[in-house]
Formats: sequence, C-alpha cells, structure tokens
Amino acid sequence: MQRSRWVGAGFLASALVLTSCTSGPAGVDAKQDSKAPLELWVRTTPGGPGEQGTLRVAAAFGKATGYKVEVTAIFDDFETKLQQRAAQKNLPDIVMNDVTQLGAMHSQGLLREIDLDKVKSTEQAVGQALDSGKSVDGKQFGLPYSAQASALLIRKDWREKLKLQVPQNWDDFAAMAEAFTTKDPDGDGKKNTFGLAAPLSTKRGYASWYFSNFLWAAGGDFITETGDGKYKPAMTTKQSVEAVQWFRSLGCKDKVIQPGAVTMETPPTNETFEAGRTGMFVVGPYLMPRFDETLGKDKYEVVPMPKGPKDATVLAEGGSIYLMAGSENRAGQDAFADFAISAEGQKTGMQGDTGFTVQLPVNKTVDISKVRPDPRWATYAEAYQNSGRYAPSIPNWTPVRQTTAETINALMADCGLDIETKLGELDNQLAGILKEQGIAAP
Repeated sequence: MQRSRWVGAGFLASALVLTSCTSGPAGVDAKQDSKAPLELWVRTTPGGPGEQGTLRVAAAFGKATGYKVEVTAIFDDFETKLQQRAAQKNLPDIVMNDVTQLGAMHSQGLLREIDLDKVKSTEQAVGQALDSGKSVDGKQFGLPYSAQASALLIRKDWREKLKLQVPQNWDDFAAMAEAFTTKDPDGDGKKNTFGLAAPLSTKRGYASWYFSNFLWAAGGDFITETGDGKYKPAMTTKQSVEAVQWFRSLGCKDKVIQPGAVTMETPPTNETFEAGRTGMFVVGPYLMPRFDETLGKDKYEVVPMPKGPKDATVLAEGGSIYLMAGSENRAGQDAFADFAISAEGQKTGMQGDTGFTVQLPVNKTVDISKVRPDPRWATYAEAYQNSGRYAPSIPNWTPVRQTTAETINALMADCGLDIETKLGELDNQLAGILKEQGIAAP
C-alpha cells in the first residue's frame, strides 16, 4: 500500500542546500493505522553484516510486539535517496543513521519530535548518548541505539620488534610513527611502511572527522559555545593552531602518514592497516571483526589514545533512530524505539561476531564485559565513558564538518600553504555558517 508522508513546509529539495529554518510538525494529520507495516531504512551495505544485524533486531522486535518491520539497507547516496522519497511525500517510518545527521534532517522538516514518555526505555539510557539526539532547542528528535568512541590500534608485532612502549603522550605517539616509518618494522628490508593511517579526504568531511581526535585533545575546537546556544569560530585560537601545526608536521615534515591520504576515505585507509603498510590507526570498534579476520587478532592491539596537550578527548559518535514525519503508525515507531534501547534490544543488537548493530550499549543496565568478554571492547567503552565527546548539537553540523575538512585537507595536501592564513579564512567561513543557522555569537 502506498502511504502519503507529509513533510513540513520548510523542506528543501536538495540535500546540498541546508538551512537553519525549522519546519513545523510535519504530517501530524496523517491517518493512523497501528497495524501498518513499518518501513525501516538503515545506512549500511546491502547484503552485508550490518543489514543482517538489523534484520535480527527487527525480527526480535516483531516477535516481542507483533509489529511488522520491512528493512531496507542503503549505503551509497543514502541522504540523496531519502530526499527523493521526501519529495514524493513518502518517507520511511524509521531511519537508522549517524547521529550527526540529526540537524540536517530536522532542519528540513523530515523528523517528528519524540515524546520520551512513550519510550520508557530512555529512562535507562546513558545521559550523553540521549543528549546527542537533542536539537539545539533541547527537543528530542533522535534516539541513540549504538555508541562508539575512538581508540588507537597499533601493530603489536611491530611495536614489540622495535622494543617500543605503548604511547602515553603525543611525543611517544610521534616517535612510534617515525619508528614504524623508518626502522623496517616488518623486516622485509624495504622502506614500505608508514606510522599512521589517516583518511583525509574531503568526502563526507573525513579529514575533519579524523582530525577532531587531535584537535580536541589539544584543547582546540572547530566552534565554541559562548552561552545561550550561540557559537563563535575557534580555529584560530592558540590551541587549534598548535594542533594543526603538530598534525601537519606528521605528514609534511616527518612524512609518517600513508601516501595519498588526502584522497582517501575510510575503505582504502582500512586496507593500508590490514595490508601491513601502516602501523597505527585511530578508529572506532567497528573494524575489529574485519581486522581480526584479515590481519589476525594477535598482530594488533587496542589501547587508549595518548594524552594530548590538554587531555585524551576523542570523538564520540554512534547511530540514532529517527522517527520520520508523516508516518501512519506512530505507535509502531515509538514501540520500535523503545525496544531498540531496551536491555533486550541492545543485547540482540550486540549478537554475533560481525553482524551486530550495537557497538557500545546505550542502556546503562547492559554490562559490555558480560556480553562481550573480549577486553578490547572494555577499552573502547572506557574511552567513550571517560573521554568521548560528541559534535555539538547545532542546527546542522554537516557544513561545519565539510568546510573544516576542506581546509585540513588543503593544508595536508600543500605543505607550502600558510597555516594561520588558511585558518583565518576558515574562521570567516565558519562565522558565515553560524550566522546562516542563526546561532552566531554577537
């Protein structure tokens, strides 16, 4: 049955043109049918383990509640395809996507506000995870179902061969990167290894996404809140400039980052680590099953990020459940969100060695060490709890991440560019973005 999904008047037809205008409650007059199947879109590779994990959660939900869920996995051009369905006034009921997509979808009127009184499992949710689903005005438009944070993967066999200790600070980190690049850690007699794997492409803001782990640990920031929900650019502060200078030296001076990093997204960067071309990689837990199989569990280790000039803050992120506007089964939407966050739903999402949808649980009653006794998962959980930081909740984070990615990418690609000049230009761009979104500090 073709369902009509009405979106708000503020909807923008193109995913590339995003504003801070918040639409009204779209689709509030949709005729309700609690027996209508729920259409769920998940951003993952069709036919891959992510889809299988989502199907498992959907089946468990259906068995527990009687609701029917139809799962569609999409990876390439996910946001574009969602825009196309919005233009047809036929949005899916539920979307499972990155937490950073909240602002873009909310500002286009694609989401409905979530009534936490109807999702009882949120009472057991981890506070910072739940807060990640709030819009700039404090209203709930997303619900976390999975969390993650960055840690440091190291080629353990290389480290032990060169008699190095696990890095505790940035000096140790840089020294290990240099040793992995210059001291033939794989013993093949060739200069074909590099210290650090880094995806520094501009696509989807990868360069900014990766660099945030270093920027925040240095005490720098992309933008900083001044109070009352207002922000100002922060890439020309002393801490931010020094973070850029240090990170850039890894590529331009020490040459310890893999060649071609400025054109690489995560897939080819992953390959450099598992193929033995790079020895360190700052990344979330989702790659462990892959590297266990392709590289070997005994060949690498997971350790906390070394402390930067300020602390060891790392990027926290995860997946959120979005209840889409215009659904004719809002009761089913609420029920799915409630199940996914419940202890049962979280444990179901954590099942399997590869096809799991939950990285770190967002339900406080779920002990990861009991579900996954592998101590590497506990390392990630501790990083999330003690050092994890989400991107700020602003109307639309995407243009901030994309603009900063373009500058970081340019500075890493052209070692002759002046850092302070480029960061000054970046702050001017960020000021314009903040003004467009109505959150610029006076």
